[in-house]
Amino acid sequence: MTTAQDSSTHNVDGLRKFRFGAGGEGNKDEGGARKFVKLAQTAEEYGYDTFAIPDHLGNQVGPLAALGALSQATSTIRLATSVLANGFRHPALLAKEATTIDVLSKGRLELGIGAGWMKEEFDKAGIEFGTPGERIRKLDEALTILDQLMRGQTVDFDGEFYTIKGLEGSPRPRQGPRPPIAVGGGGPKMLALAAKHADIISVATGTTVDGRLRLSDMTMEKTIERVDRIRQAAGDRFDEIELNWTIATIVITDDRVATAEMALKALESGYPPNIARDVELTVDDILSSPYLAFGSFEEIADQIREVRRQTTMSYVGIFPTQMDAFAPVIPLLRGE
Repeated sequence: MTTAQDSSTHNVDGLRKFRFGAGGEGNKDEGGARKFVKLAQTAEEYGYDTFAIPDHLGNQVGPLAALGALSQATSTIRLATSVLANGFRHPALLAKEATTIDVLSKGRLELGIGAGWMKEEFDKAGIEFGTPGERIRKLDEALTILDQLMRGQTVDFDGEFYTIKGLEGSPRPRQGPRPPIAVGGGGPKMLALAAKHADIISVATGTTVDGRLRLSDMTMEKTIERVDRIRQAAGDRFDEIELNWTIATIVITDDRVATAEMALKALESGYPPNIARDVELTVDDILSSPYLAFGSFEEIADQIREVRRQTTMSYVGIFPTQMDAFAPVIPLLRGE
């Protein structure tokens, strides 16, 4: 684990250096398994720091098996899950798979895990979903167990959801004391849980009851509020936590304002349908949002610098379809 004074992770101004995360699902739309491996290799060539795989029961590869393959098909890029649904796997089994991947990849795993949110998938698989409170308490227990088993410790645990008796974590991971744990969240309870356990926190937008993203949460103001919640909950740990966010839309253009105006018109007409328009935004709101990147490569780089200045977030995630578009921004920010 690093500290705020670590020169390998922080620049001369004391800010955490930028990192960049790409990802893929390995589905038919991406060209199947062989193209999936090539996608990860291309991300490595572009200079992305991590390649992450989500965790759904639908049209995608199994994340842990896929990371095992990528551990041999890549050499420098870090391998991540973004994020595993805790309810799909027992933490004792997950810890073994995770440390095995860390060993095979020579210490490149970042284990991202969350409470799970797609009830439909749980229902189809016959896996109990639980209430929001139950899922958060269950994840709290799982993170406690994972932390100890991935250190190679012997665990005795008697909780509401898990009981473990004298189980020793093995194999020992390549990274010490264990692979970093990433937890994502947008609501106060999940952010507090992440602040308690995680080395990396993905600062996400909140969702409505029907699963749509709240437009208001995409503003810089609301993002700063979420980071402040993490800071308060983490206390002295805050400087040790790396903050991540994922840019939802990237548009390379020589007219940022016109693009922002087009985005506002699209929102007014109900597009995209997965966004709940719970607030009226201005062009400035759109252009300053951490989750939208419009402009030239240099303008997007400046925008990302401003996001870090205002929020301390430094780990930039990109959706699979936008990996190529964002790649030229990476050398503009590398090492800063």
